Amino acid sequence: MNGRIAGVVILISAIIAGAGMYYLQVYGFYEAVYEEDVQLVSLTSEQPETIVFDNFQAIDAESSPIRYRACFTTTQSLAFLTESYVLVDDVDPRNAPNWFDCFDAAAIGAELEAGTALTFLGAKNIEFGVDRIVAITDDGRGYVWHELNDCGDKAYDGTIVGEECPGRPADASE
Repeated sequence: MNGRIAGVVILISAIIAGAGMYYLQVYGFYEAVYEEDVQLVSLTSEQPETIVFDNFQAIDAESSPIRYRACFTTTQSLAFLTESYVLVDDVDPRNAPNWFDCFDAAAIGAELEAGTALTFLGAKNIEFGVDRIVAITDDGRGYVWHELNDCGDKAYDGTIVGEECPGRPADASE
């Protein structure tokens, strides 16, 4: 009898722990972002510049620098944007939680592959080793996510970073 009680307690504890971890990963750490600009890096100044946008929705989490996702619309044409701002190649959108329904990574990836959307650099090193990527479709829908750059890939996989990467910012707790 004691074995059954212990087994049931362990089973219930595992179910509660699993449900808690699921909730924290999918819902718990994300917060809505309300005041944000949509920026692209200019070809001339090499600095981020705010573009015209509307219908902005975004989420972020402090637990990871790559959890940022945003959706917006813009009236600026792809022709104007490609002449004015830095394009990026070979990036795929990261998945967003299912409940953030304006950001569908598979659909965005299909548009990028079909050539009906282009990706731009929104900001370099928004955090150490992380760039902000902005994808804009030919009908004016836009999406934003964070992507590890070469320095971030090296820093997080344990490879020696090297001189071409900027120094890591000092930790505020030190």
